[in-house]
Amino acid sequence: MTSRSELSNAIRALAMDAVQQANSGHPGMPMGMADIAETVWRHHLRHNPANPGWFNRDRFVLSNGHGSMLLYALLHLTGYALSIDEIRRFRQLHSKTPGHPEYGLTPGVETTTGPLGQGLANAVGMAIAERALAAEFNRPGFAVVDHHTYVFLGDGCLMEGISHEACSLAGTLGLGKLIGCYDDNGISIDGKVEGWFTDDTPRRFEAYGWHVIPNVDGHDFAALDAALAAAKAVTDRPSLICCKTVIAKGAPTKAGSAKAHGEALGAAEVAATRAALGWNHPAFEIPREIYAAWDARASGAAREAEWNGLFAGYAKAHPAEASEFTRRIGGELPAGWREHCAKVLGATRAKAETVATRKASLNSLELLGPVLPELIGGSADLAGSNYTIWSGSKPLARASGGNYLYFGVREFGMCAIVNGIALHAGLIPYGATFLTFSDYARNALRMAALMRIRALFVFTHDSIGLGEDGPTHQSIEHAASLRLIPHLDVWRPCDTVESLAAWIAAIERRDGPAALLFSRQNVAFQPRDDAQVEAIRRGGYVLAEADGGAAQAVIIATGSEVPLAIGARRALAGEGIRARVVSMPCTSVFDRQDAGYREAVLPEGVARVAVEAGVTDFWRKYVGLDGEVVGIDRYGESAPGPELYKFFDITVENVAAAVKRALAR
Repeated sequence: MTSRSELSNAIRALAMDAVQQANSGHPGMPMGMADIAETVWRHHLRHNPANPGWFNRDRFVLSNGHGSMLLYALLHLTGYALSIDEIRRFRQLHSKTPGHPEYGLTPGVETTTGPLGQGLANAVGMAIAERALAAEFNRPGFAVVDHHTYVFLGDGCLMEGISHEACSLAGTLGLGKLIGCYDDNGISIDGKVEGWFTDDTPRRFEAYGWHVIPNVDGHDFAALDAALAAAKAVTDRPSLICCKTVIAKGAPTKAGSAKAHGEALGAAEVAATRAALGWNHPAFEIPREIYAAWDARASGAAREAEWNGLFAGYAKAHPAEASEFTRRIGGELPAGWREHCAKVLGATRAKAETVATRKASLNSLELLGPVLPELIGGSADLAGSNYTIWSGSKPLARASGGNYLYFGVREFGMCAIVNGIALHAGLIPYGATFLTFSDYARNALRMAALMRIRALFVFTHDSIGLGEDGPTHQSIEHAASLRLIPHLDVWRPCDTVESLAAWIAAIERRDGPAALLFSRQNVAFQPRDDAQVEAIRRGGYVLAEADGGAAQAVIIATGSEVPLAIGARRALAGEGIRARVVSMPCTSVFDRQDAGYREAVLPEGVARVAVEAGVTDFWRKYVGLDGEVVGIDRYGESAPGPELYKFFDITVENVAAAVKRALAR
């Protein structure tokens, strides 16, 4: 009979061989965590390799994503559609085995990891999603939402500050379905961590309110089984199993050293490791009996079939709930969504309110939330400023589900948790803070964009218009900087109608995240006809046509600067200059329109001016070197918002003067 050590050694062999062939990668972690992985994946994890998207599977996150060959080996051995040829092509162009796990590329990969700590925060989000959906849909005798989230993590994950943010919140919420396995091998890239990481990790997590199982031998199968059983038995707290391991276990001269962390072992060491492990098989060759012992396809299919039977009974007993559940996990929007959106857009347009766009955002939540039960979100301790709590908000707490999360002052953790909720399926999440503090969370935004998931990020107080808080809080470079992130749609609406349209567009988009930027100060409502309202979803459109003939100039504006553009158009008309105003709430969406539409909105040969209370360089792609940009290329000041607009010369008069300068060229 094949021993468990032999099964673990299959992981070690695949990891060291793939890294060696690529001459690139991290063999040490997969070799060190192989025994933990065997225990979790063969004895505890519920999954179906034939259907990686089975809803009630346990989620598995490799937060220490540099050890990606651990996950690839597991996926290959258990029967996912990841061939040995893909293992051979580790880290090669267009392979399904990239350097770090990538969501959407490799079957069975739940999230993209690599930036340390974010996978851990994603796992917290997944556990929150499980809690919320279980509370909403489970009924007596029908626990249709009932799964664990397992996360592997290392010293690097715990050194990153995001681990504190996410794990503190997880403890507060008592996420009992979250189980972490900490690879305590004492090694990072620079060497032994005792010189820079001496935290008492078990006590740290106990202080968070976690159930901690310390000092588990990460190479003792019985101890690992017992620890995992104990973790699953505790349902009111997340669990951390602290596993003492040897990095690159089995390598005669490099085990336990930093040399095994981030580079190939070398041909001689690989050969010596084979001998030490008793693994007498050529590279990339796995014996049939090893494959047979690892194969999880039959057990996975049986587990899914059992759940399907449970769900069939649920559907018979609770047909409305089952129908809603099916819609939600399929990512479909409610029936009548389009009609509802058209209705509320019409009502918002008729109301013609002049309010801050952050208030317009709250109005949007009030209009969309009642028909969108999958909407869940919160704020990083700024709910009263971000306006994220609407009348239907119900706080998710330790003992209950809900649709509102008090994230606390944890911007990075919040956004990575939002990503985890989005990845889980069944919910559409949002997280909010001030735009300036998007810097804290930027890498989570990047990961959302890289994964192309439906995650929404609300950023208020988007310019010098916030006033007296001064330059520490006034965003200057942030809107332009966020627009540089591929696949992230950045919306900066100018009034209630554009704000609602931005929310609708972000919710409807299924192939990427959105950042919604809103003002603190009031912004004048802009009248529109039906065609203009419809055109908002195209990212940029003609808000006000030139009077008296073809436009001599085009003024492009976003957000709170749109009224300045309208005022400049009016002033220029009085001088006989014909100017068109283009509102461009989302540049990336506008850029995706066909060339004919873009040309119709921004015709060639017409002078162009852009106005936005932020850095000017971004707008050169639209106005060219001969155009003008009215903006700010320095940090702000502490003063009332209206005074700052005058001080920085972001005024109707200066916009009009910029048009004249552009025309004079």
